Amino acid sequence: MHPKHWVKAANLIADDISNGSDGVVVAHGTDTMHYTAAALSFMLETPVPIIITGAQRSSDRPSSDAHLNLINSVIAAKSNLSEVSVCMHGSLNDTYAYLHKGTKVRKMHTSRRDTFRSINYEPIAKIENNIMKINPHYEYIKRNEKELDINNSIEEKVGYIKSFPGISDEFIEYHIDKGYKGIVIEGTGLGHVPNVLINSLKRAKEEEIPVIMTSQCIYGRVNMNVYSTGREIIDSGVISGKDMTSETAYVKLCYVLGQTTDYKEVKELMNKNIAGEFNEKSSTKYFLN
Repeated sequence: MHPKHWVKAANLIADDISNGSDGVVVAHGTDTMHYTAAALSFMLETPVPIIITGAQRSSDRPSSDAHLNLINSVIAAKSNLSEVSVCMHGSLNDTYAYLHKGTKVRKMHTSRRDTFRSINYEPIAKIENNIMKINPHYEYIKRNEKELDINNSIEEKVGYIKSFPGISDEFIEYHIDKGYKGIVIEGTGLGHVPNVLINSLKRAKEEEIPVIMTSQCIYGRVNMNVYSTGREIIDSGVISGKDMTSETAYVKLCYVLGQTTDYKEVKELMNKNIAGEFNEKSSTKYFLN
């Protein structure tokens, strides 16, 4: 997959809806499904459900999850919930599937059939015995409440860097020198990187290259105000990714830079909830036990 394929998928889906489709099911490989789900969530406002599904095990295997995921996706595509979501197994057996919000889902296991989990969120629906039940706590847009709208401008030259012990400023400098338009850093803990990167982060700010901070912890929220190093990172111009997954933050930055290259506007849009990609308040109830 490549960002250009997100654009192609958005265009094809929009054409299907314009031609009268009451719902859309997209068959997709599982490794990058959550990237595509996030991208379609940002690019499309939809009057009908758009469901992305796949299989952890191929259809020629007795333990394949393909058929149940596909059947449940069609059920979801006929529902009253009009947004982009991922439909995959909710357990190791064939009893039910979960529907996950397109911007709050992640693949969490290499081979388990219930690999997809909602991160810092709850599943938005459960499908069992061919019946879909929407989470009573979930405030959703109903079918045909919005008209179809597509905004498929994407900036592909966005860097994605994982911080690690021993990382040098060369990683940041390389992306600046090579003309990258934005950078997502997956920091440690609350959103930290070693002090050695501070000057390079300041250079990125001076050259109006937005840098977004996320966390390797997966669950929880970035908070760079707690420690002095974090406050230095903020002073360097780094923008908090809040409780977005790193993958969603990367996709969002690609999308936002496709709308504007003005640094101030990029920061405003990254701090704006466009497709339910972050929670306004922190909560510990979503942590996977």
